[in-house]
This record gives sequence, structure tokens and C-alpha cells, in this order.
Amino acid sequence: MANVELKNVVKKYDTKTIINDISLFIKDKEFLVLVGSSGCGKSTILRMIAGLEDITGGEIFIDGKCVNNVHPKDRDIAFVFQNYALYPHMTVYENIAFPLKMRNYSKKEIEEKVLEAAKILDLEPYLKRKPKQLSGGQRQRVALGRAIVRNPKVFLMDEPLSNLDAKLRVQMRSEIKKLHEKLQTTFIYVTHDQTEALTMGDRIVVLDKGKIQQVDEPEKIYNSPANMFVGGFLGSPSMNFIPAKLKNNEIVLNGTRIEMTKAQHSALNGRTEFIIGIRPEKMDVIFDGGEDIYEIAAKVDISEMLGSEKIVYFDVNGAKCSAKLDARKAFGLTVTLKINRRDFLFFDALTGDRIFV
Repeated sequence: MANVELKNVVKKYDTKTIINDISLFIKDKEFLVLVGSSGCGKSTILRMIAGLEDITGGEIFIDGKCVNNVHPKDRDIAFVFQNYALYPHMTVYENIAFPLKMRNYSKKEIEEKVLEAAKILDLEPYLKRKPKQLSGGQRQRVALGRAIVRNPKVFLMDEPLSNLDAKLRVQMRSEIKKLHEKLQTTFIYVTHDQTEALTMGDRIVVLDKGKIQQVDEPEKIYNSPANMFVGGFLGSPSMNFIPAKLKNNEIVLNGTRIEMTKAQHSALNGRTEFIIGIRPEKMDVIFDGGEDIYEIAAKVDISEMLGSEKIVYFDVNGAKCSAKLDARKAFGLTVTLKINRRDFLFFDALTGDRIFV
């Protein structure tokens, strides 16, 4: 168990900067998720913590000790890879036991640790099987078991569920969270999947182009994004961004005039052009009244059936938007959207940064 700290960490390949002066403190026993699109640097950060990548600048600390010049095997971490990296000629027992054999543990110690890990991961019936005889989820549990037996200070996981089908991913998300609660160890988890990030992390680090965009708890990041990148990256469908202009304390959206609250008008601080952000689930086609509710006419472009929900796509002020609706609601080619101005988030039209109300 340990905290992990990155201080002004930089990673360059030749003249290309991959990680740009990142500082981050990961608390002891925390489950931290690094999320971002491909190429944002999240796996590079994980590999630098593990010692598999040299850092160009800055310092990395594990349990208060600078590990810049410490060999990977001496950092007391366990790395779970995307492709499982199991030995095909070994049984499940032998795969889990392998790192202990390399450290010259006694046969008795190895057996105790392997059986304990197998019990935690429900692998006891499969200990004599080879990897080819296992399902994807079972192979991933073997990879986790091989990490558990070492009892490391920090677990590093690089997109461990990306090779699984949708049903198994949901199951394994739950199992990894339960594992974290049992082990009470620091977990640093890399994914490009926003659902994994939102459901698994105690905190989420959103990365873009080698820079941290926001660090916070999942609910806070979802409801209060720091900028348009964060608001657009987390959420499915993503946040609607609507270009807007303020005139006489009013915004006009598809012919509907919306009066701003005093707090909103004050926060805009003289801006007459900005971006409105609003989550799809905050838009509806049922009028429920109230002084902050406004109706906006919109033409339906396409709709997608997702079981209990229906995603409807349309245009507002020239921006492609979506609404998440109850699948039982019927509508035609045109709809009257119902929005609450208090659900608006405001962003600077030039920088994309959040304007906090």
C-alpha cells in the first residue's frame, strides 16, 4: 500500500512532447482512473510509473521514495497488461506461481499464496487448466492473480478489459472493483472507455494531448466539466454544445427567446457570444411547466433505439444535438424540446474553458 506522486513529469520522443509537465498525487488505497482518447499519453504515464519508460524530466515517487533510477522489478508494483501475457504451456497454477518462483519463494509459500489468490478470484476449479482452455474473463482473472500473489504496493492496469466482449466487460468491471475493496491497495487504471472511468474510479484524470484537463470524482467531472473537451468526452451521447449570442439579456435558440438568470448574466461578464452546454438527458419532449422551462421547435434528423431509451438527433442553432428519451414516447419528424435554463453550462467560445455560474 502506497501513495504515488508525479512532479512536473515530462516525456519526449526526440523533439515530440508526449507528456507535458504533469503533476499528480494518487492517494494510498485510491482507485484512480486515467482516461482519454488514443494518443493522449495515459499508457505512457502508467509505463513511466512502472519504470518501463524513462522520463525526460520531473520526478516520480512511490511511497515517498523517488524511483526515477529504480529498476522496475524493485519498485514493488504489479502491471496487468491488455493482452493478459499468460504462458500458454503453463497451467493456471503455474502462471500465477511464476513471479513467486522467480523470487525464490518456498514451495509452501507459493502454494499458500496461489490458493489464496485463486479463492479471491474464483479460479480454484481451473488451476490445472491451460490458458487456451479458459474464457477471456477467466484469462484476465489469471493475469490479476499473478499480480495479487506478489502483494505489491501499487497495481497498474493498462486497458485490461478491452479484449473482452460487452457482457464480460461489465462483469469484470464489478470484479475488479470488488478486488480493490478486498486488497485495499492503490490501483491506477488506464482506459479509453468512459463508462469504465465513470463506474470504477474513486477519482478520474481526464487527459488530452499529454496534459491533464481535469481531476475529480466521477459525479463532479460529469456534472461540472472544466472545459468543453471534458464535457464532450465523458457521457454517451456526449454533451450538446450550442453556439449562442446574448442580446438584451436574452438568447434565441431556434426562434425561442430565453431570458438569462441574473447569476448567468453576471457570470458571462460582458460576453455576447459563447457556447451553451447541456446534457442529452436534460432535454425532453414532455412539457412539465415552471418558470425556467422553455420550448424549442426542432426537426428530427435520426433516432436510435437503445432498449429502454431512445436517442434523438436534431439541430439547434446550427449545432448537431441529441436528447435521451424514454423509448415509450412517440414523436414525429418534428418535436418540441423542453429545456430548463438552469441546466445550461456555459463555455468560452474561444478557449473552450468553462464559465462558472
